[in-house]
Amino acid sequence: MAKSESLIPLKMLLFSFHASNTVILSFLPLYLQFKGLNGTEIGWVLAIGPLASIFAQPFFGYLSDKYKTVKWILLICIIGLIIGSTLFFQMNTLVSIIMMGAVFYFFTTPIGALGDSLAQRRADDLHISFGTIRTWGSIGFATSALVVGEVLANIGIQYMIIPYLFFGTIALLVVFRLKDVKVESDPVQLKDVKKIITNKPFLIFLGLILFITIGHRANDSFIGLYIEQLGGSEGLVGLAWFVGVATEAAVFACAGFWFKKFHPLIFIIIAGVLFSMRWFLFAAVEAPVHIISLQFLHGLTFGVFYVSAFGYVTRLIPSILQSTGHLVFFATFFGVSGIVGSLVGGAIFDNFGGGTLYFGMGSLALIGTVLLIVYHVLPYGKEIPSGGT
Repeated sequence: MAKSESLIPLKMLLFSFHASNTVILSFLPLYLQFKGLNGTEIGWVLAIGPLASIFAQPFFGYLSDKYKTVKWILLICIIGLIIGSTLFFQMNTLVSIIMMGAVFYFFTTPIGALGDSLAQRRADDLHISFGTIRTWGSIGFATSALVVGEVLANIGIQYMIIPYLFFGTIALLVVFRLKDVKVESDPVQLKDVKKIITNKPFLIFLGLILFITIGHRANDSFIGLYIEQLGGSEGLVGLAWFVGVATEAAVFACAGFWFKKFHPLIFIIIAGVLFSMRWFLFAAVEAPVHIISLQFLHGLTFGVFYVSAFGYVTRLIPSILQSTGHLVFFATFFGVSGIVGSLVGGAIFDNFGGGTLYFGMGSLALIGTVLLIVYHVLPYGKEIPSGGT
């Protein structure tokens, strides 16, 4: 099978899943506001996803490594996504939304990590850049943000389940055509997981990136509400996401040209500096159009940070535990960070406004960047453990 043919289903899966994820990430806060929830309550609901991911991602990652398949674990999760979302969007009270949201997110949150883990393995097999595959997720995200934003601006935010299920169904159809991973080693055992939880460079790195990823996740949760606070509409929210993720897609597509030029920690630190600048600028804006004009920084922050961090983590963990390690990374990046960003961010947004929230995010990113510089200078920031590749 030709390279292009073997990768088409994977690229389509990334496109369709991230297109569906756009609907949740970009517009769920506005949907919950339509349901009558305030900023703090929206933060509680948004924190359920990251909380569920902390349990779901290592769980499904372990199953993937144990049974040597990504494809069939993805199928289970996507079926759960469709059933869970259908029920989730029927809920009307805060308690029922949170409870059903936990079930929905349990199946949804591992999909992105499993898809990226499969993309990393296929990229290694074919000796191509991970970013050239992953960019299709960003293209799906950007396309969906622009189109769905305009659709919801016209038909109403209460109908956001329609585009979500549309993209989710495409993902379900595509997953059957995926080319699964081929692993020759014995199935992973629980005792093998000790190699991850005793890997000091890996654990220290995960702890340090929290200072940057908390702000990133808080922005995911509240940029839509911030744009509305500044006088914007659903259409402008979609446009902001489109501009940001379009630059992200460009960064992913070109990753093969820049990523291996220097140590990945150099790019992570550069992204940390830009994250801090980005949030300080967001804190100072006075109109929604300013947010949109600054969204080109999304690719230079998240795009560079994610590709570099994902690649660095891949080098730190044993190959037999790739899925488990990747999903532990995801649980930290999107789980722990998402809980703190949603809960604390919701309270700050509710009581002090978006400007104060973004100033705090900028300060946190600056601290994290300084700590990462120290980490890079020390031995743990340079050494790759034997067996980590």
